[in-house]
Amino acid sequence: MRHWRSIAAASALALVLATSVSGARANEKISFGTNWLAQVEHGGFYQGVAEGIYAQKGLDVTIRMGGPQVNTAQLLISGALDFAIVSSSFIPLNAIREGAPYVAVAAMFQKDPQVLIAHQSSGFTSIAAMKGKPILISTDAWDGYWLFLKVAYGFTDSQGRPYTFSMAPFLHDQTLIQQGYVTSEPFLIKYAGGDPQNFLLADYGYPSYASIVMTSKRMVAEHPDIVQHFVDGSIMGWNSFLHGNHDKALAMIKKDNPDYTDRTAADSTEAMKKYGLVESGDALALGIGAMTDARWKLFFDTMVKAKVYSPDFDYKQAYTLQFVDKKVGM
Repeated sequence: MRHWRSIAAASALALVLATSVSGARANEKISFGTNWLAQVEHGGFYQGVAEGIYAQKGLDVTIRMGGPQVNTAQLLISGALDFAIVSSSFIPLNAIREGAPYVAVAAMFQKDPQVLIAHQSSGFTSIAAMKGKPILISTDAWDGYWLFLKVAYGFTDSQGRPYTFSMAPFLHDQTLIQQGYVTSEPFLIKYAGGDPQNFLLADYGYPSYASIVMTSKRMVAEHPDIVQHFVDGSIMGWNSFLHGNHDKALAMIKKDNPDYTDRTAADSTEAMKKYGLVESGDALALGIGAMTDARWKLFFDTMVKAKVYSPDFDYKQAYTLQFVDKKVGM
C-alpha cells in the first residue's frame, strides 16, 4: 500500500513540475528595443514589464535601451529585436520603400513630441509667424519635420542653423528659435533660467505618429497572437503608467539610465499628459495605440507634396490596423 502511495505521490509531483515547466515555456521570450536612453517617454513599456502585464499575456519581455550609438531600426531589421519603437511615420514608409519587410502595428504617441521653442519675448503667436526667422535644427530634421514646415508654412532652408543639442546658443540669443521635444528641451531651458514658449508641431497640423511599434511582416503572418499580446500589453502598460502608480517602472528606467532624475521624470510625465501625446485624437475613441487609414493617408499626401514619395507608392504596406483600435483598456 505504501508502495502505491509513493508512486502516486511521485506521479503527482512530476505532474506539478511538468505543469510548472510548461507554464514557464508558455511565456514567449521577446526582445524589444527603444529609440533612446531609458526615460518616461518609454514608461508604458517599462510598466508592462514592472507590473507583470506582459507576463499575464504570456510574454517574457526584455527591453533593450537605445541611445546615441544604437541604431534601433537596424537592429530590428537585422533580426536582433522582435519589436522596436521608431520615432516617426517616415520610418515605416522608408522601410517599405527600401524593401525591408517590416510593418507598424501600433502608435503609442498620437502626437509627435517635436516642438519649436521661442523666447517669450519674441511675441510669436503661431508657427506661421516664424517664417523667415533663424531656427536651430538638427541634421536629421532636414529630412523629417522640416519638410512639413516647408509645405505647410512656406519655411525655407535658408532659415536653418545647425543645432548641436546645446541650449547655450538659444539662451544667449533672444532672436533664435530652436527645435526640441516637448517633454525635454523646454525643461532644460527652464532649469537654466530661460523662459521658453513651446509650439507643438502636432497642434499645427504635423500628422506624424510617434513612438510607433514595428515588427516583421513574418512575425505578423506566423505569430499574430504574439503581436496582439505585445500590443495589448503595451497599451495596458501605458494606461497603467499614466493613471496608476508607476514607481516600479521608474525604478527600472533609472536602473537602465542612472543619470535620469526624478525631477525630469515628473516634468516629462506631466508634459505627456498636458499635451495629450498618448491620449488624444483617435485614441480617445479607439484606445491607446490607435492608428487609422485616414491619418496615414494625410501624412503620405503631405510628403508627396514635399516630393519625398511618389504618388503611386503603396504606402499602405507600411502599417496594419489588425492589432489596434479595439478599445483595449478603455
